[in-house]
Amino acid sequence: MLDFNHRPAFGERLNALVDSHLVADNAARSPRDYLGGSRVGASCERALQFEFTATPKDENADFSGRTLRIFAMGHALEDLAIAWLRGAGLDLFTRTGNRPDGEQFGFSSAGGRLRGHVDGIIAGAPAALGLRVPALWECKTMNAKNWRETVSKGVVLSKPVYAAQIALYQAYMEASVPSISAAPALFTAINKDTAELHHELVPFDAELAQRMSDKAVRILSATDAEELLPRFTRTREHFECRFCSWATRCWEMPQ
Repeated sequence: MLDFNHRPAFGERLNALVDSHLVADNAARSPRDYLGGSRVGASCERALQFEFTATPKDENADFSGRTLRIFAMGHALEDLAIAWLRGAGLDLFTRTGNRPDGEQFGFSSAGGRLRGHVDGIIAGAPAALGLRVPALWECKTMNAKNWRETVSKGVVLSKPVYAAQIALYQAYMEASVPSISAAPALFTAINKDTAELHHELVPFDAELAQRMSDKAVRILSATDAEELLPRFTRTREHFECRFCSWATRCWEMPQ
């Protein structure tokens, strides 16, 4: 009797093992016990509360092996960008003393409940660039569609979460790197599909930084008071709600 049932090919079985390892490794990591500065610009304050309190996600809403591979690729490309910029003459620091075992630059506020880790700090650059220092450096990797949009519109309009992160980091890093907010931040976007690079100078937006700081305080205060903040939208069909990791749990709760 012939068996026409599908049997996973060698590559499929190997990929399943790779992804299983990645998922298990990610699950073993301790969850964040702080509100990440890179996430404060997200639209839904309730979702940010869930992140801060490590609220269990909906079933099957954890990161898949494929998603974790995408994250890992982003980290690898960021390391390449660091080497490229240093090769171009930028004095780019990513850790104290630029040692592999040095601490990552960042900030901590609100008793350690609001934190951020910066991609780098530029201490010097070729005179021909006219780059003011010290300057914050932030790097993101994107698919071709998002990269083209960022090039066309600029990071502030195309990626407001990134813009909020940059402003907040410039403000909070002043304590350890004086005058860092006086210089525009350098934002680098890498096109993962074509390896094209986009570099953009982002002046400090004090008003945006204040709004994001106030938002972080609001989230922390509401959580302490056991108050559930509103959803970003009342319409479940909204894109962000449909694909939120807590969509089902959230919509079972009162508004």
